[in-house]
Amino acid sequence: MTDQGFGMVRPLPGNGLVAYVGGLLLVCDPDEATADGLLEALRETAASGGDGRALARRAAQVLAANMAGDPATCAVAGAVSGGVAVLVSGSASATIATSSGETRLAGSDSLTWADRLVTGTVERVELSLPGAGSPHPAVRFEGGVVHGGGLVGDLTDQPSEPAPSRPLTSEMPATAFHMEADLIQPPAQQQVERPPYPLADQPPIVQGPPSGPQPAPPAVEQPPPYQPPQDQPQPSYAPHQEQSPFQGSQDQPPYHGPQDQPPFHGQQDQFPFPGPQDQPPFHPPQDQPPPLPEPQQQFPSYDEQPPSGNGAAEPVQQHMGPPDHFDQPPPVLGPPDHFDHPGPPPQEQQQQPEHGDRPLVYGVDCKNDHFNDPRVPYCAVCGIALVQRTLVPYKGPRPSLGVLILDDGTALPLESDYLLGRDPERAPEVAGGTARPAKVTSPDGSVSRRHLRVALDGWDVNLVDLGSVNGTQIQPPGDPNFYDIPPNEPVTIAPGTTVRVGVSRTLRFEAHRG
Repeated sequence: MTDQGFGMVRPLPGNGLVAYVGGLLLVCDPDEATADGLLEALRETAASGGDGRALARRAAQVLAANMAGDPATCAVAGAVSGGVAVLVSGSASATIATSSGETRLAGSDSLTWADRLVTGTVERVELSLPGAGSPHPAVRFEGGVVHGGGLVGDLTDQPSEPAPSRPLTSEMPATAFHMEADLIQPPAQQQVERPPYPLADQPPIVQGPPSGPQPAPPAVEQPPPYQPPQDQPQPSYAPHQEQSPFQGSQDQPPYHGPQDQPPFHGQQDQFPFPGPQDQPPFHPPQDQPPPLPEPQQQFPSYDEQPPSGNGAAEPVQQHMGPPDHFDQPPPVLGPPDHFDHPGPPPQEQQQQPEHGDRPLVYGVDCKNDHFNDPRVPYCAVCGIALVQRTLVPYKGPRPSLGVLILDDGTALPLESDYLLGRDPERAPEVAGGTARPAKVTSPDGSVSRRHLRVALDGWDVNLVDLGSVNGTQIQPPGDPNFYDIPPNEPVTIAPGTTVRVGVSRTLRFEAHRG
Protein backbone atom coordinates (compact mmCIF):
# COMPACT_ATOMS: atom_id res chain seq x y z
CA MET A 1 0.00 0.00 0.00
CA THR A 2 0.99 3.59 -0.51
CA ASP A 3 0.12 6.84 1.19
CA GLN A 4 -1.98 7.83 -1.84
CA GLY A 5 -4.27 4.77 -1.49
CA PHE A 6 -4.61 2.00 -4.05
CA GLY A 7 -2.54 3.36 -6.94
CA MET A 8 -4.38 3.25 -10.27
CA VAL A 9 -8.11 2.76 -9.50
CA ARG A 10 -10.50 1.72 -12.28
CA PRO A 11 -14.26 1.08 -12.03
CA LEU A 12 -15.90 -2.11 -13.23
CA PRO A 13 -19.03 -1.88 -15.41
CA GLY A 14 -22.23 -2.65 -13.53
CA ASN A 15 -25.44 -1.33 -11.95
CA GLY A 16 -24.23 -0.76 -8.40
CA LEU A 17 -22.62 2.17 -6.59
CA VAL A 18 -18.85 2.51 -6.30
CA ALA A 19 -17.05 5.12 -4.23
CA TYR A 20 -13.40 6.12 -3.81
CA VAL A 21 -12.94 8.79 -1.12
CA GLY A 22 -9.81 9.55 0.89
CA GLY A 23 -8.04 6.37 -0.21
CA LEU A 24 -10.99 4.19 0.93
CA LEU A 25 -13.05 1.92 -1.37
CA LEU A 26 -16.75 1.04 -1.20
CA VAL A 27 -19.10 -0.92 -3.49
CA CYS A 28 -22.74 -1.59 -2.62
CA ASP A 29 -26.17 -2.31 -4.07
CA PRO A 30 -28.10 1.00 -4.38
CA ASP A 31 -31.40 -0.77 -3.73
CA GLU A 32 -30.33 -1.89 -0.26
CA ALA A 33 -31.52 0.02 2.81
CA THR A 34 -27.92 0.22 4.03
CA ALA A 35 -26.57 2.06 0.95
CA ASP A 36 -27.02 5.56 2.40
CA GLY A 37 -25.59 4.53 5.75
CA LEU A 38 -22.53 2.97 4.13
CA LEU A 39 -21.86 6.06 2.02
CA GLU A 40 -22.19 8.27 5.09
CA ALA A 41 -19.80 6.00 7.04
CA LEU A 42 -17.30 6.22 4.17
CA ARG A 43 -17.40 10.03 4.07
CA GLU A 44 -17.11 10.41 7.84
CA THR A 45 -14.21 7.97 8.08
CA ALA A 46 -12.33 9.73 5.26
CA ALA A 47 -13.01 13.17 6.77
CA SER A 48 -11.64 12.09 10.17
CA GLY A 49 -8.51 10.55 8.62
CA GLY A 50 -9.49 6.98 9.52
CA ASP A 51 -7.90 3.93 7.93
CA GLY A 52 -9.34 0.68 6.62
CA ARG A 53 -9.85 -0.75 10.11
CA ALA A 54 -12.01 2.23 11.11
CA LEU A 55 -14.02 1.95 7.89
CA ALA A 56 -14.65 -1.78 8.41
CA ARG A 57 -15.77 -1.10 11.97
CA ARG A 58 -18.23 1.61 10.87
CA ALA A 59 -19.54 -0.60 8.06
CA ALA A 60 -20.09 -3.47 10.53
CA GLN A 61 -22.11 -1.18 12.78
CA VAL A 62 -24.33 -0.16 9.85
CA LEU A 63 -24.84 -3.80 8.83
CA ALA A 64 -25.54 -4.91 12.41
CA ALA A 65 -28.26 -2.25 12.74
CA ASN A 66 -30.03 -3.53 9.59
CA MET A 67 -30.09 -7.30 10.00
CA ALA A 68 -33.86 -7.75 9.78
CA GLY A 69 -33.71 -9.52 6.43
CA ASP A 70 -30.98 -11.00 4.23
CA PRO A 71 -27.45 -9.64 4.55
CA ALA A 72 -26.82 -6.52 2.50
CA THR A 73 -24.59 -6.78 -0.56
CA CYS A 74 -21.54 -4.54 -0.09
CA ALA A 75 -17.76 -4.51 0.32
CA VAL A 76 -15.28 -2.00 1.75
CA ALA A 77 -11.48 -1.86 1.82
CA GLY A 78 -8.87 0.49 3.18
CA ALA A 79 -5.17 0.58 3.86
CA VAL A 80 -3.81 -0.10 7.35
CA SER A 81 -0.32 -0.31 8.74
CA GLY A 82 1.33 -3.27 7.02
CA GLY A 83 -1.61 -4.37 4.87
CA VAL A 84 -5.27 -3.78 4.03
CA ALA A 85 -8.54 -4.29 5.92
CA VAL A 86 -11.45 -5.76 3.93
CA LEU A 87 -15.13 -6.43 4.76
CA VAL A 88 -17.60 -8.17 2.43
CA SER A 89 -21.29 -8.99 2.93
CA GLY A 90 -24.04 -10.70 1.00
CA SER A 91 -23.24 -11.52 -2.61
CA ALA A 92 -20.21 -9.22 -2.81
CA SER A 93 -16.66 -10.56 -3.05
CA ALA A 94 -13.12 -9.31 -2.65
CA THR A 95 -9.74 -10.42 -4.01
CA ILE A 96 -6.47 -9.22 -2.46
CA ALA A 97 -3.20 -10.05 -4.23
CA THR A 98 0.01 -9.74 -2.22
CA SER A 99 3.60 -10.70 -2.83
CA SER A 100 2.99 -14.00 -1.00
CA GLY A 101 -0.24 -15.04 -2.72
CA GLU A 102 -3.91 -14.24 -3.30
CA THR A 103 -6.71 -14.04 -0.73
CA ARG A 104 -10.39 -14.28 -1.71
CA LEU A 105 -13.31 -13.33 0.54
CA ALA A 106 -17.00 -13.88 -0.18
CA GLY A 107 -19.89 -12.58 1.86
CA SER A 108 -21.82 -15.77 1.18
CA ASP A 109 -19.33 -17.71 3.34
CA SER A 110 -20.82 -16.14 6.48
CA LEU A 111 -24.32 -15.71 7.83
CA THR A 112 -23.59 -12.02 8.46
CA TRP A 113 -20.37 -10.67 6.89
CA ALA A 114 -16.72 -11.63 6.52
CA ASP A 115 -13.80 -9.38 7.36
CA ARG A 116 -10.06 -9.91 7.20
CA LEU A 117 -6.83 -8.05 7.85
CA VAL A 118 -4.50 -9.09 5.02
CA THR A 119 -0.87 -8.34 5.84
CA GLY A 120 2.07 -8.05 3.46
CA THR A 121 2.93 -6.04 0.38
CA VAL A 122 -0.43 -5.50 -1.34
CA GLU A 123 -0.27 -5.38 -5.14
CA ARG A 124 -3.94 -5.45 -6.20
CA VAL A 125 -7.36 -5.10 -4.53
CA GLU A 126 -10.65 -5.87 -6.32
CA LEU A 127 -14.14 -5.37 -4.87
CA SER A 128 -16.99 -6.60 -7.07
CA LEU A 129 -20.76 -7.02 -7.05
CA PRO A 130 -22.67 -9.78 -8.90
CA GLY A 131 -22.64 -9.20 -12.66
CA ALA A 132 -19.62 -6.87 -12.69
CA GLY A 133 -17.69 -6.60 -15.95
CA SER A 134 -14.00 -6.18 -16.73
CA PRO A 135 -12.22 -2.84 -16.29
CA HIS A 136 -11.33 -0.81 -19.35
CA PRO A 137 -7.58 -0.01 -19.47
CA ALA A 138 -8.21 3.58 -20.63
CA VAL A 139 -10.65 4.45 -17.81
CA ARG A 140 -9.22 5.92 -14.63
CA PHE A 141 -11.24 6.73 -11.49
CA GLU A 142 -9.96 9.83 -9.71
CA GLY A 143 -12.52 9.70 -6.86
CA GLY A 144 -16.13 10.30 -5.90
CA VAL A 145 -19.28 8.19 -6.25
CA VAL A 146 -20.40 6.76 -9.62
CA HIS A 147 -22.39 3.86 -11.02
CA GLY A 148 -20.44 0.63 -11.46
CA GLY A 149 -20.16 -3.00 -10.55
CA GLY A 150 -16.88 -2.83 -8.62
CA LEU A 151 -13.48 -1.24 -8.21
CA VAL A 152 -9.94 -2.41 -8.96
CA GLY A 153 -6.95 -0.80 -7.28
CA ASP A 154 -3.69 -1.78 -8.96
CA LEU A 155 -0.55 -0.68 -7.14
CA THR A 156 1.72 -2.15 -9.81
CA ASP A 157 0.33 0.36 -12.37
CA GLN A 158 1.12 3.72 -10.82
CA PRO A 159 -0.16 6.78 -12.71
CA SER A 160 2.63 8.72 -14.37
CA GLU A 161 3.09 12.37 -13.45
CA PRO A 162 2.21 14.80 -16.28
CA ALA A 163 5.19 16.53 -17.88
CA PRO A 164 5.58 20.14 -16.72
CA SER A 165 4.64 22.74 -19.34
CA ARG A 166 7.59 24.70 -20.76
CA PRO A 167 7.07 28.34 -21.78
CA LEU A 168 8.12 29.37 -25.26
CA THR A 169 11.24 31.50 -25.51
CA SER A 170 10.76 35.24 -26.06
CA GLU A 171 13.84 35.62 -28.25
CA MET A 172 12.45 33.55 -31.11
CA PRO A 173 10.91 35.45 -34.07
CA ALA A 174 7.15 35.52 -34.43
CA THR A 175 6.86 32.71 -36.94
CA ALA A 176 4.84 29.54 -37.04
CA PHE A 177 7.86 27.49 -35.98
CA HIS A 178 8.73 27.70 -32.29
CA MET A 179 11.34 25.94 -30.26
CA GLU A 180 11.63 25.75 -26.51
CA ALA A 181 14.53 27.49 -24.89
CA ASP A 182 15.87 24.48 -23.04
CA LEU A 183 15.91 22.43 -26.26
CA ILE A 184 18.13 24.89 -28.20
CA GLN A 185 21.72 23.78 -28.07
CA PRO A 186 24.34 26.53 -28.18
CA PRO A 187 26.81 26.43 -31.09
CA ALA A 188 29.72 25.91 -28.72
CA GLN A 189 28.42 22.46 -27.83
CA GLN A 190 28.62 21.32 -31.49
CA GLN A 191 32.44 21.74 -31.61
CA VAL A 192 33.59 19.88 -28.57
CA GLU A 193 36.94 18.78 -30.01
CA ARG A 194 39.23 20.73 -32.37
CA PRO A 195 39.93 19.11 -35.75
CA PRO A 196 43.37 17.58 -36.22
CA TYR A 197 44.04 19.83 -39.26
CA PRO A 198 44.92 23.57 -39.11
CA LEU A 199 42.35 26.28 -39.58
CA ALA A 200 41.74 27.96 -42.95
CA ASP A 201 43.68 31.14 -42.16
CA GLN A 202 46.87 29.22 -41.46
CA PRO A 203 49.07 27.48 -44.08
CA PRO A 204 48.87 23.74 -43.93
CA ILE A 205 51.79 21.84 -42.56
CA VAL A 206 53.41 19.70 -45.22
CA GLN A 207 54.78 16.47 -43.95
CA GLY A 208 58.29 16.07 -45.34
CA PRO A 209 61.96 16.48 -44.52
CA PRO A 210 62.86 19.67 -42.66
CA SER A 211 64.22 22.54 -44.71
CA GLY A 212 67.07 23.34 -42.33
CA PRO A 213 69.23 21.57 -39.85
CA GLN A 214 67.15 20.07 -37.11
CA PRO A 215 68.34 18.51 -33.90
CA ALA A 216 68.42 14.76 -34.15
CA PRO A 217 66.10 12.89 -31.86
CA PRO A 218 67.70 11.23 -28.92
CA ALA A 219 68.95 7.83 -29.98
CA VAL A 220 68.28 4.81 -27.91
CA GLU A 221 71.46 3.36 -26.54
CA GLN A 222 72.03 -0.07 -28.02
CA PRO A 223 75.03 -2.32 -27.61
CA PRO A 224 77.26 -2.42 -30.70
CA PRO A 225 77.02 -5.53 -32.82
CA TYR A 226 79.59 -8.18 -32.22
CA GLN A 227 82.55 -7.96 -34.55
CA PRO A 228 85.19 -10.66 -34.26
CA PRO A 229 88.81 -9.62 -34.55
CA GLN A 230 90.25 -9.63 -38.03
CA ASP A 231 93.30 -11.70 -37.11
CA GLN A 232 91.30 -14.55 -35.52
CA PRO A 233 89.19 -17.10 -37.40
CA GLN A 234 85.49 -17.02 -36.63
CA PRO A 235 83.99 -20.12 -35.03
CA SER A 236 81.28 -22.05 -36.84
CA TYR A 237 78.65 -21.37 -34.21
CA ALA A 238 76.97 -18.10 -33.32
CA PRO A 239 78.59 -16.49 -30.31
CA HIS A 240 76.44 -15.46 -27.38
CA GLN A 241 76.62 -12.14 -25.57
CA GLU A 242 76.42 -13.90 -22.24
CA GLN A 243 78.03 -17.29 -21.75
CA SER A 244 76.63 -19.91 -19.42
CA PRO A 245 79.11 -21.26 -16.88
CA PHE A 246 78.42 -24.77 -18.20
CA GLN A 247 79.31 -24.10 -21.87
CA GLY A 248 82.98 -23.29 -21.58
CA SER A 249 84.83 -20.56 -23.44
CA GLN A 250 83.94 -19.12 -26.84
CA ASP A 251 86.71 -20.89 -28.70
CA GLN A 252 85.55 -24.36 -27.70
CA PRO A 253 82.22 -25.95 -28.53
CA PRO A 254 80.12 -27.12 -25.61
CA TYR A 255 80.65 -30.69 -24.45
CA HIS A 256 77.88 -33.09 -25.46
CA GLY A 257 79.41 -36.42 -24.44
CA PRO A 258 79.86 -39.47 -26.67
CA GLN A 259 77.24 -39.71 -29.36
CA ASP A 260 76.50 -43.43 -28.88
CA GLN A 261 75.87 -43.25 -25.10
CA PRO A 262 72.17 -43.15 -24.16
CA PRO A 263 71.04 -40.35 -21.90
CA PHE A 264 70.89 -40.91 -18.18
CA HIS A 265 67.34 -40.95 -16.71
CA GLY A 266 68.14 -41.48 -13.08
CA GLN A 267 68.60 -38.94 -10.36
CA GLN A 268 70.96 -36.05 -11.03
CA ASP A 269 73.10 -36.66 -7.98
CA GLN A 270 73.92 -40.30 -8.97
CA PHE A 271 76.17 -41.80 -11.63
CA PRO A 272 74.92 -44.36 -14.13
CA PHE A 273 75.47 -47.97 -13.31
CA PRO A 274 78.70 -49.13 -14.96
CA GLY A 275 78.25 -51.76 -17.55
CA PRO A 276 78.77 -52.50 -21.23
CA GLN A 277 77.62 -49.98 -23.75
CA ASP A 278 74.85 -52.25 -25.13
CA GLN A 279 73.25 -52.68 -21.69
CA PRO A 280 70.29 -50.35 -20.97
CA PRO A 281 70.79 -47.88 -18.15
CA PHE A 282 69.73 -48.76 -14.65
CA HIS A 283 66.59 -47.04 -13.39
CA PRO A 284 66.42 -47.20 -9.61
CA PRO A 285 62.84 -47.34 -8.28
CA GLN A 286 61.38 -44.17 -6.84
CA ASP A 287 58.64 -45.28 -4.39
CA GLN A 288 58.30 -49.10 -4.43
CA PRO A 289 60.88 -51.71 -3.39
CA PRO A 290 61.95 -54.28 -5.97
CA PRO A 291 59.49 -57.16 -6.24
CA LEU A 292 60.46 -60.35 -4.50
CA PRO A 293 60.43 -63.62 -6.41
CA GLU A 294 57.10 -65.33 -6.13
CA PRO A 295 57.33 -68.32 -3.80
CA GLN A 296 55.79 -71.57 -4.72
CA GLN A 297 52.15 -71.77 -3.72
CA GLN A 298 51.93 -73.87 -0.60
CA PHE A 299 48.29 -73.18 0.15
CA PRO A 300 45.29 -73.34 -2.16
CA SER A 301 44.04 -70.09 -3.61
CA TYR A 302 40.70 -68.74 -2.44
CA ASP A 303 39.78 -67.82 -5.98
CA GLU A 304 40.24 -71.38 -7.35
CA GLN A 305 38.47 -74.56 -6.49
CA PRO A 306 40.62 -77.31 -4.89
CA PRO A 307 41.49 -80.22 -7.20
CA SER A 308 39.22 -83.20 -6.98
CA GLY A 309 38.53 -86.47 -8.82
CA ASN A 310 42.15 -87.66 -9.23
CA GLY A 311 42.01 -90.12 -6.37
CA ALA A 312 44.48 -88.14 -4.31
CA ALA A 313 43.55 -86.85 -0.90
CA GLU A 314 42.50 -83.24 -1.00
CA PRO A 315 44.76 -81.02 1.06
CA VAL A 316 43.24 -79.52 4.17
CA GLN A 317 42.56 -75.83 3.56
CA GLN A 318 44.36 -73.78 6.13
CA HIS A 319 43.11 -70.22 6.71
CA MET A 320 46.36 -68.28 6.80
CA GLY A 321 44.72 -65.09 5.45
CA PRO A 322 41.33 -63.43 5.62
CA PRO A 323 38.19 -65.58 5.94
CA ASP A 324 36.04 -66.57 3.01
CA HIS A 325 33.53 -63.77 3.65
CA PHE A 326 36.16 -61.04 3.90
CA ASP A 327 35.09 -59.37 0.64
CA GLN A 328 31.40 -59.53 1.60
CA PRO A 329 29.80 -56.94 3.89
CA PRO A 330 28.91 -58.19 7.34
CA PRO A 331 25.24 -58.99 7.91
CA VAL A 332 23.17 -56.01 9.08
CA LEU A 333 21.95 -56.68 12.56
CA GLY A 334 18.92 -54.50 13.35
CA PRO A 335 18.55 -53.03 16.80
CA PRO A 336 16.53 -55.15 19.17
CA ASP A 337 13.08 -54.07 20.14
CA HIS A 338 13.19 -51.17 22.61
CA PHE A 339 16.98 -50.97 22.28
CA ASP A 340 17.12 -47.60 24.03
CA HIS A 341 14.53 -48.66 26.59
CA PRO A 342 15.17 -52.27 27.59
CA GLY A 343 12.42 -54.00 29.45
CA PRO A 344 8.67 -53.54 28.99
CA PRO A 345 7.27 -51.31 26.23
CA PRO A 346 7.24 -47.55 26.83
CA GLN A 347 4.52 -46.19 29.03
CA GLU A 348 2.91 -44.08 26.32
CA GLN A 349 2.26 -47.19 24.22
CA GLN A 350 0.47 -48.83 27.14
CA GLN A 351 -1.61 -45.79 28.06
CA GLN A 352 -2.54 -44.55 24.56
CA PRO A 353 -5.58 -46.82 24.07
CA GLU A 354 -6.91 -46.06 27.57
CA HIS A 355 -7.14 -42.26 27.23
CA GLY A 356 -8.40 -41.87 23.67
CA ASP A 357 -7.77 -38.42 22.20
CA ARG A 358 -6.04 -36.93 25.24
CA PRO A 359 -2.46 -36.10 24.18
CA LEU A 360 0.52 -37.44 26.11
CA VAL A 361 2.95 -34.96 27.63
CA TYR A 362 5.89 -35.15 30.04
CA GLY A 363 4.92 -34.30 33.61
CA VAL A 364 5.50 -35.05 37.27
CA ASP A 365 3.25 -36.21 40.13
CA CYS A 366 2.91 -34.42 43.42
CA LYS A 367 2.63 -36.46 46.62
CA ASN A 368 -1.15 -36.51 46.11
CA ASP A 369 -0.72 -38.08 42.64
CA HIS A 370 -1.76 -34.97 40.68
CA PHE A 371 -0.14 -34.84 37.25
CA ASN A 372 1.56 -31.42 36.77
CA ASP A 373 3.69 -29.35 34.47
CA PRO A 374 7.32 -30.14 35.43
CA ARG A 375 8.20 -26.40 35.18
CA VAL A 376 5.86 -25.16 37.93
CA PRO A 377 6.92 -25.01 41.61
CA TYR A 378 3.48 -25.86 43.03
CA CYS A 379 0.77 -28.35 42.16
CA ALA A 380 -1.94 -26.80 40.00
CA VAL A 381 -4.65 -28.82 41.81
CA CYS A 382 -3.79 -28.98 45.53
CA GLY A 383 -1.10 -26.27 45.68
CA ILE A 384 1.50 -28.43 47.41
CA ALA A 385 5.15 -27.65 46.72
CA LEU A 386 6.91 -29.77 44.11
CA VAL A 387 10.45 -30.73 45.11
CA GLN A 388 12.14 -31.06 41.75
CA ARG A 389 15.02 -33.17 43.06
CA THR A 390 12.71 -36.02 44.05
CA LEU A 391 10.48 -35.95 40.96
CA VAL A 392 10.83 -38.29 37.99
CA PRO A 393 9.20 -36.97 34.76
CA TYR A 394 7.24 -39.41 32.65
CA LYS A 395 4.72 -39.25 29.81
CA GLY A 396 1.09 -39.23 30.77
CA PRO A 397 -2.28 -37.96 29.56
CA ARG A 398 -2.52 -34.18 29.75
CA PRO A 399 -5.21 -32.91 32.14
CA SER A 400 -7.32 -29.82 31.58
CA LEU A 401 -5.11 -26.71 31.60
CA GLY A 402 -7.80 -24.50 33.07
CA VAL A 403 -10.82 -22.62 31.81
CA LEU A 404 -11.62 -19.54 29.71
CA ILE A 405 -14.37 -17.45 31.30
CA LEU A 406 -16.13 -15.02 28.96
CA ASP A 407 -17.61 -11.75 30.17
CA ASP A 408 -21.14 -13.22 29.85
CA GLY A 409 -20.26 -16.15 32.19
CA THR A 410 -19.63 -18.78 29.51
CA ALA A 411 -16.86 -21.21 30.56
CA LEU A 412 -14.68 -23.05 28.05
CA PRO A 413 -12.62 -25.91 29.60
CA LEU A 414 -9.14 -26.00 28.11
CA GLU A 415 -9.02 -29.63 27.07
CA SER A 416 -8.73 -28.96 23.31
CA ASP A 417 -8.35 -26.08 20.85
CA TYR A 418 -11.13 -23.52 20.33
CA LEU A 419 -12.03 -21.16 17.51
CA LEU A 420 -13.74 -17.95 18.63
CA GLY A 421 -15.68 -15.73 16.28
CA ARG A 422 -19.00 -14.42 15.13
CA ASP A 423 -19.63 -17.45 12.89
CA PRO A 424 -17.14 -20.20 13.88
CA GLU A 425 -19.24 -23.17 12.69
CA ARG A 426 -18.28 -22.47 9.06
CA ALA A 427 -14.56 -22.19 9.78
CA PRO A 428 -12.31 -24.86 8.18
CA GLU A 429 -10.66 -25.60 11.55
CA VAL A 430 -14.02 -26.62 13.00
CA ALA A 431 -15.04 -28.53 9.86
CA GLY A 432 -11.74 -30.42 9.96
CA GLY A 433 -12.18 -31.40 13.62
CA THR A 434 -9.02 -29.66 14.89
CA ALA A 435 -10.87 -27.06 17.02
CA ARG A 436 -14.18 -26.60 18.80
CA PRO A 437 -16.44 -23.64 17.92
CA ALA A 438 -17.05 -20.84 20.44
CA LYS A 439 -19.50 -18.23 19.18
CA VAL A 440 -18.72 -14.70 20.35
CA THR A 441 -20.72 -11.74 19.03
CA SER A 442 -20.73 -8.02 19.79
CA PRO A 443 -23.32 -5.31 19.15
CA ASP A 444 -20.75 -3.07 17.49
CA GLY A 445 -19.76 -5.73 14.97
CA SER A 446 -16.08 -5.70 15.99
CA VAL A 447 -15.75 -9.49 16.27
CA SER A 448 -14.75 -11.17 13.02
CA ARG A 449 -16.25 -14.33 11.61
CA ARG A 450 -12.98 -16.20 12.37
CA HIS A 451 -11.40 -14.04 15.01
CA LEU A 452 -9.22 -15.95 17.46
CA ARG A 453 -7.90 -19.48 17.92
CA VAL A 454 -6.94 -20.87 21.32
CA ALA A 455 -4.25 -23.47 20.62
CA LEU A 456 -2.88 -25.86 23.27
CA ASP A 457 0.76 -26.86 22.86
CA GLY A 458 2.04 -29.20 25.56
CA TRP A 459 1.37 -27.36 28.84
CA ASP A 460 1.09 -23.92 27.12
CA VAL A 461 -2.05 -21.98 26.17
CA ASN A 462 -1.44 -19.96 22.98
CA LEU A 463 -3.56 -17.30 21.27
CA VAL A 464 -3.49 -16.86 17.48
CA ASP A 465 -5.30 -13.88 15.97
CA LEU A 466 -6.63 -15.07 12.59
CA GLY A 467 -6.15 -11.76 10.79
CA SER A 468 -9.19 -10.08 12.37
CA VAL A 469 -9.91 -6.49 11.38
CA ASN A 470 -10.22 -5.13 14.92
CA GLY A 471 -7.48 -7.33 16.36
CA THR A 472 -6.94 -9.02 19.74
CA GLN A 473 -5.39 -7.48 22.84
CA ILE A 474 -4.06 -9.11 26.03
CA GLN A 475 -3.61 -7.77 29.56
CA PRO A 476 -0.98 -9.77 31.49
CA PRO A 477 -1.58 -10.45 35.20
CA GLY A 478 -0.85 -7.38 37.30
CA ASP A 479 -0.46 -5.07 34.26
CA PRO A 480 -3.06 -2.30 33.77
CA ASN A 481 -2.38 -1.98 30.01
CA PHE A 482 -3.63 -3.96 27.01
CA TYR A 483 -1.24 -4.95 24.23
CA ASP A 484 -2.01 -5.91 20.62
CA ILE A 485 -0.86 -9.35 19.53
CA PRO A 486 0.47 -9.76 15.96
CA PRO A 487 -1.81 -11.53 13.49
CA ASN A 488 -1.20 -15.18 12.61
CA GLU A 489 1.50 -15.64 15.28
CA PRO A 490 1.05 -17.73 18.48
CA VAL A 491 1.37 -15.83 21.77
CA THR A 492 1.60 -17.79 25.04
CA ILE A 493 -0.48 -16.44 27.93
CA ALA A 494 -0.23 -17.13 31.67
CA PRO A 495 -3.09 -17.82 34.10
CA GLY A 496 -4.79 -14.60 35.09
CA THR A 497 -4.46 -12.98 31.62
CA THR A 498 -7.42 -10.97 30.32
CA VAL A 499 -8.07 -11.13 26.58
CA ARG A 500 -10.03 -8.52 24.61
CA VAL A 501 -11.65 -9.79 21.42
CA GLY A 502 -12.50 -6.95 19.04
CA VAL A 503 -13.58 -3.78 20.81
CA SER A 504 -16.01 -4.76 23.57
CA ARG A 505 -15.78 -8.52 24.33
CA THR A 506 -13.35 -9.90 26.93
CA LEU A 507 -12.45 -13.27 28.47
CA ARG A 508 -10.11 -14.43 31.25
CA PHE A 509 -7.77 -17.42 31.52
CA GLU A 510 -8.02 -19.19 34.90
CA ALA A 511 -6.07 -22.28 35.97
CA HIS A 512 -7.56 -25.09 38.06
CA ARG A 513 -6.98 -24.74 41.78
CA GLY A 514 -8.43 -26.63 44.75
